[in-house]
Amino acid sequence: MTWYVTLDDSSYEAAREGFSWDVPDGYNAASDLLGKHAPDGVALYQAYPDGRREIFSFGDLDRRSNRLANALAERGVGRGDRVAVVVPQKPANALTHLACWKLGAVSLPLSTLFGDESLRYRLRDSAARVAVADESVAGTLASVAPDCPDLEHALVVDAAADPDEEADPDDGTAWARYRDVLADGGESFDAVETDADTPAIVMYTSGSTGPPKGVLHGHGVWVGHCPAFSMYFEGDVRGDSVFWTPADWAWIGALGDLVFPAWHYGRPVVGYPMGKFDPEAAFALAEEFDVTHAFVPPTAIRMMMNVAAPDDRYDLSLRAICSGGEPLTPEILQWADAELAGTVVNELYGQTEANLLVANSRRWFAARPGSMGKPVPGHDVAVVDPETGEERPTGEIGEIAVRREGDPVVFREYLDRPEKTAESTVDGWHLTGDLAVEDEDGYFWFKSRDDDLIITSGYRVGPGEIERVLLEHEAVEQVGVVGVPDETRGEIVKAFVQPADGPVAQPAAESFDPDALREELRDLVRDRLAKYEYPRKIEFVDELPQTTTGKIQRRKLRERES
Repeated sequence: MTWYVTLDDSSYEAAREGFSWDVPDGYNAASDLLGKHAPDGVALYQAYPDGRREIFSFGDLDRRSNRLANALAERGVGRGDRVAVVVPQKPANALTHLACWKLGAVSLPLSTLFGDESLRYRLRDSAARVAVADESVAGTLASVAPDCPDLEHALVVDAAADPDEEADPDDGTAWARYRDVLADGGESFDAVETDADTPAIVMYTSGSTGPPKGVLHGHGVWVGHCPAFSMYFEGDVRGDSVFWTPADWAWIGALGDLVFPAWHYGRPVVGYPMGKFDPEAAFALAEEFDVTHAFVPPTAIRMMMNVAAPDDRYDLSLRAICSGGEPLTPEILQWADAELAGTVVNELYGQTEANLLVANSRRWFAARPGSMGKPVPGHDVAVVDPETGEERPTGEIGEIAVRREGDPVVFREYLDRPEKTAESTVDGWHLTGDLAVEDEDGYFWFKSRDDDLIITSGYRVGPGEIERVLLEHEAVEQVGVVGVPDETRGEIVKAFVQPADGPVAQPAAESFDPDALREELRDLVRDRLAKYEYPRKIEFVDELPQTTTGKIQRRKLRERES
């Protein structure tokens, strides 16, 4: 099967009007991402911090995922069973997903940064039968395995010793080295019959607004990402393109925004288990592997901006960067244009339940700093009244929603939570929980999460736009804005600010005057937004609570206040 998602590149309007989903019958994600490409084409440039380098072709990944599929089948894994993937940017991560999809099983990406509580919760909630885990998290997995009655097998990646000899024999889990299991599997495997709706992957929400929920997607979810992938990478997704992201391969922002769409188009991805983000290492990787396109979260971009003259120091091939998940402030666009030889930076919007719904594309329309862009072809996106599903008038705040029917990027259900699935659906729309405004030119402007909305003196205030303005101040590294109770106004705006000059607990530079900075920040918001939106309280902090994807956890800031 040789089939690619294509857009009419002549104009944004033509791409939207002319696009339709024509996913082939019998679609299987693994067959699409591997089997249709030339076996000797490069799929993965794998790098490691110790200097090791490996190259895997599409044929290599196909054969290795067949081996793993056979090994998992021997351990009783079949259609619908869940397999956890707790591996950083290493081949075993992608191979486990691909093997599961060939089996008709459901993969479960989990972050290696999870502690005991987070890992235990997700393994139990998903009833995972197998966990493929990196040696760096084997200890954490061993500590929670006794509390996970469904977990029958644990395969440890890069284990130096036989993990079965060190495991608790009473925890009910059989332990083995991943490489031994892979070596024992046969290289031939016939993928089971699937289609675009067959369950393929469960991804957990970040838990920033409540207990994490398992989000179930079908095989078609990755092709559902492809129109946006083509859009924010300016249609330049074939040819000599090479793709990389520092984002954890446990999240839809890495797998969906970059890795699997790149393989849909037969192009190589760079893997590198970086750990803590290192901007110098990021530029060095981009140079070494001639990376042309990257997905880089705004926080990481701001760290890269601290590297002096990158285009002079590194021989870069970068043509486009996509970014999202937090405010993409104007200076980021200006920096890329000035310091990266005009590299395009395009903001995007999505969520675990329905990713990449809105994006920018410079070949089609000018970027407006602060805007998420316009709806992506193939997705019926609108700003609606969350009670009725009726579309809100231009310029009025409402909830971002996408039509569920026929859209492969929209999730099937919250795992074992039908009531939550029903709550997020109104009149055929999936409600994202995010508030926004659509302007007269079709641009979407993010305001806040629905449950983050601040109502002060009768005004409805979105913390996201306040954060975006505060981040423009050179003295601000990170910021989180919440509403706190006030007897007179109901709520007032409070900003938690992490200064750019380092921990506030340390003796600050003599030029650091907290009271003066507070007034500067308040004036900035008054001038840029509105007088009622300025933060009446500003607290300087050493660090802000974040999810493992780097999002500020406003819920924890509110809990801290209460």
